[in-house]
Amino acid sequence: MNALPNSERSKSKKLFVLDTNVLMHDPTALYRFDEHDVYLPMIVIEELDAGKKGLSEPARSARQVSRFLDELMTGVPLDEINLGIPLPYAFARNSDKAEAESGRLFFQTEVLSHQLPASLPGSKNDNNILATTLALIELDNSRQVVLVSKDINLRIKATALGVHAEDYFNDKTLDDVDLLFTGTEELTENFWDAHSKDMESWQEEGRSYYRMQGPQIENWHANLCLYDEQQSFSAIVTEIEENDSALIRHASNYYKNDVWGIKARNREQNFALNLLMDPEIDFVTVLGVAGTGKTLLTLAAGLAQVLDQNLYSEIIMTRVTVPLGNDIGFLPGTEEEKMEPWMGALMDNLEVLASPQEGGNWGRSATNDLIRNRIKVRSLNFMRGRTFLKRYIIVDEAQNLTAKQMKALITRAGPGTKLICMGNIAQIDTPYLTETTSGLTYVVNRFKDWAHSGHITLLRGERSRLADYATEIL
Repeated sequence: MNALPNSERSKSKKLFVLDTNVLMHDPTALYRFDEHDVYLPMIVIEELDAGKKGLSEPARSARQVSRFLDELMTGVPLDEINLGIPLPYAFARNSDKAEAESGRLFFQTEVLSHQLPASLPGSKNDNNILATTLALIELDNSRQVVLVSKDINLRIKATALGVHAEDYFNDKTLDDVDLLFTGTEELTENFWDAHSKDMESWQEEGRSYYRMQGPQIENWHANLCLYDEQQSFSAIVTEIEENDSALIRHASNYYKNDVWGIKARNREQNFALNLLMDPEIDFVTVLGVAGTGKTLLTLAAGLAQVLDQNLYSEIIMTRVTVPLGNDIGFLPGTEEEKMEPWMGALMDNLEVLASPQEGGNWGRSATNDLIRNRIKVRSLNFMRGRTFLKRYIIVDEAQNLTAKQMKALITRAGPGTKLICMGNIAQIDTPYLTETTSGLTYVVNRFKDWAHSGHITLLRGERSRLADYATEIL
């Protein structure tokens, strides 16, 4: 970087120095700093080159970043590279911003030295990035220089040396996970007084329907679950109509009517079964802590619709293979046999669902054979390029998927397929993912306005009194 922007141009602009892990986490990060400038130390290019080999997601991201950089630099003369390559607003959120002056991309084209303490411990590459950032601060004191890294320890070291360091925030779906859509809404005390004036009601196929207008309806979404505790009322928004009115229907009662032998034990579980059993809903997300019944309810609904109603040809189970402890190494066998150790939670629930009260050992064996013949366990690693027709797909531990992986998975769904993503965003095992950047959070927020999707957050644990107590105090 032989030339820095003049002070007049840079007064309101920041210079963001990117760490390698930011680009390997989100290859489009180059384009996500609006009108501000981006600086890449040469050691970052070296680390991208070292990390590009393999079939892992970080390796794919490293190769994509290299392609982006190659496109930006193609045909650009050296003097313009030194002055900064304009960055297009590829991800501008509105047209006004797209027409504003774009930021520039700068490369380290000369040695920028700053004397770090000789005894400073840690990664040599991290110290190189720190030294480069400190040198930039000395060279250009007309604006703020910010180091952006997903590495917490690097940010701590930078702050200790007086460098302003930040996490990468542009991949956040929400500012606060408490703002995440829950899928339910309690009706206010005066709801019926405020909305009953122009309300229509009728019976259809044994269920009550309502069409209503009013102030609260503006914030509703299709398949939102509504309840009124005082009147023991529970309903689901069937449709948001063009004239600011909503069509709602009474929720089916799964406290009494079981699904493959499973009955709802609380309000959220009843809503979950309503969403899972609705053939008009193609995509369902289920959130909840351990023991709330996510897996059991999803499997029960799948077996009922595959074996009893013949809506889907088979159930496909999958999950991200992120170990909780040390990895035990390679597993022998076929794809399904390799995935079986990861599917312990699903198999445990299958034992409950495949245990008929009648028929003895022969009946249980026959049921197990029937169920296992219609359930396939598949690895996420081999999903790319596939198309699933008329399948009931269950994605467990979906909180460990990135937004990019989630998109790649959901776009595999073909006609007649229903996809269920479930997980607990408080239990994320993937590096660099948080509650606000998880792919599960991403799809909950993005799909809430679609008429063929539903979401529910399960609140109460129903596993055992021991599990419930452990969840509360540990």
